[in-house]
Amino acid sequence: MAKITENTLIADCININPESPRILMSYGMHCLGCAMAHGETIGEAVSVHGQDLQELLEKLNEGVEE
Repeated sequence: MAKITENTLIADCININPESPRILMSYGMHCLGCAMAHGETIGEAVSVHGQDLQELLEKLNEGVEE
C-alpha cells in the first residue's frame, strides 16, 4: 500500500486510508464535498486551510501498510 504524502491527491488519500475522511474533517478540512478534491493534493489543501502538514500526514498514515 502506498504512503500518503503532501503530493497525494485527496481522492487517492481516501482510497489509501478509508479513515481519511474522518481525519480530514477533524482538521476542519471538509474536502470531500469540494469540487477541488479530485485534483487537489494534501499539501495544497493544508496550505489553504492553515493546518500542520506533518501532523496531518502522520494521522493519515496511521495504520496504512507500506
